[in-house]
Amino acid sequence: MNWAGAIVIYIVWWWVAFLAVLPIDIKSRWEAEDDGVEGADPGAPTDPKLKKKAWIASIAALGLWAVTAAVILSGVFNFRD
Repeated sequence: MNWAGAIVIYIVWWWVAFLAVLPIDIKSRWEAEDDGVEGADPGAPTDPKLKKKAWIASIAALGLWAVTAAVILSGVFNFRD
């Protein structure tokens, strides 16, 4: 595995992890006491906490990438054949 492949695998795992944690801890505008912006969609989140979720996704992607890299580099599966 070269460095470009390692980066691509990390990016793919990051997006998978980010999309997995995105719906966690969401409160929509119609569930909140103060709906915030007039005319906003009622299903829009009041506070999406994207920075926190990006950090969680980064840490999860690092762990998933490490496992993937270990499997590829160990030779358990030969992807060349």
